[in-house]
Amino acid sequence: MIEYRIDRRSGVATYLQIVQQTKQALRLGLLEPGDKLPTAREVVAATAINPNTVLKAYRELEREGLAEGRRGLGTFVRGTLGRGSADSALRAELAAWADRARAGGLDKDDVTALFTSVVEERFEERPKRAKGTKSTKSTDDITRTERIKGDHA
Repeated sequence: MIEYRIDRRSGVATYLQIVQQTKQALRLGLLEPGDKLPTAREVVAATAINPNTVLKAYRELEREGLAEGRRGLGTFVRGTLGRGSADSALRAELAAWADRARAGGLDKDDVTALFTSVVEERFEERPKRAKGTKSTKSTDDITRTERIKGDHA
């Protein structure tokens, strides 16, 4: 069963943290359709949050088609997001990379920032260029600089 961890300093709404953690567990294959989510009472006991916050998170998961409430039985996983599993080869490579980063003196925030920047870089959608034109380094650098400054034209 999933155990939620609430970071009160994150700036992310508590109910969204529950939604995000549930989605992450689904993506990793830690939760599968049919699995029961913890009751609101169990989450409240473990995290000291308001039960209505848990219910709001579960309603959001239901709205997204990822969970369903069954009267008198609880809330169950209905959908899945996962394509990888918690023990996949890619996850093992990532774990080894994180171990090397930690051994190299990086803390959790450093690793998170580094990983996030690489993901942003690799998954950003670039505008399509006209056929026959080439990208120039200066154009890419200008775009990157504008993005850093927050100028989104």
